[in-house]
Amino acid sequence: MIKKAESYHIPVLLNESIEGLNIHTGGIYVDVTFGGGGHSGEILSRLPVGCHLYSFDQDLDAEQNLNHLTEKSKELNDKFTFVRSNFRYLKNWMRYYGVEKIDGLLADLGVSSHHFDDETRGFSFRFEEAPLDMRMNKNAHKTASNILNEYEEDDLANLFYLYGELKQSRRIASAIVKARTNQTIKTTTDFLKIVEPLFIRAREKKDMAKLFQALRIEVNHEMEALKEMLASATELLSPGGRLSVITYHSLEDRIVKNFMKAGNAEGKVTQDFFGRIETPFKLVNNKVIVATEEELEKNPRSRSAKLRIAEKKDEERKQ
Repeated sequence: MIKKAESYHIPVLLNESIEGLNIHTGGIYVDVTFGGGGHSGEILSRLPVGCHLYSFDQDLDAEQNLNHLTEKSKELNDKFTFVRSNFRYLKNWMRYYGVEKIDGLLADLGVSSHHFDDETRGFSFRFEEAPLDMRMNKNAHKTASNILNEYEEDDLANLFYLYGELKQSRRIASAIVKARTNQTIKTTTDFLKIVEPLFIRAREKKDMAKLFQALRIEVNHEMEALKEMLASATELLSPGGRLSVITYHSLEDRIVKNFMKAGNAEGKVTQDFFGRIETPFKLVNNKVIVATEEELEKNPRSRSAKLRIAEKKDEERKQ
């Protein structure tokens, strides 16, 4: 029997990420990854008078955590707005709520342990006969199964190479296309039977995780959404406003690093007449912040987490 996950993960780098927001009186803050409400709840507990928090999540499971959050402190309700949407639409929603500038944005990227532990969602290869879904937004049309059964061989190979960084991407794509002519690939078991023989035993779990990661990123357009959100955040942040982002794999971390360094996803640096780098941000932490040994013992998910914090420069003092 396929089971649903009931609980969410412990928030990663909780104090460090929220302290990085530099919360102050009258500020407008955004948590673009509400999830279990851990980061949002802590932000709300620290908000002074006149502040407001907007929290985003496109997943219905996350929305069900709202009652638990607001029941703890009903007086916080007037400080809090939940937005059921993909964070790529950050700018549109802020315009809808009449918000021209924000003072801080927090993003805890990646997938929560809640989703990995939910057999009905198909995010993990640990469960047999789980449906190959992987949609963060259950109302979206394209599932992982659609991709495996409908994409051309070259397209499959490209996404496994780009998003999974798998050197054997073409062999994997070829095996999938060959297998689907005989049977539709619907479950994790169907998929594993095709790809397991292609992996070296010593690296099987790591490579399988990369393969599932690639599918998940494609299903949810994660890289495109991240780029759009960061571009909106760059525009929306007030001078002195903070961007506090937790990443878990090299693809998303590279994009975040590039935005903080150069103001764009590619990391393309421009210089002024004097050779000074023109960038909208200055780094708050030159070295990424990682979990302490104490946190690692309590929360294994934090092992791959990296926190980057940047501050928006004054438009008149970009250099």
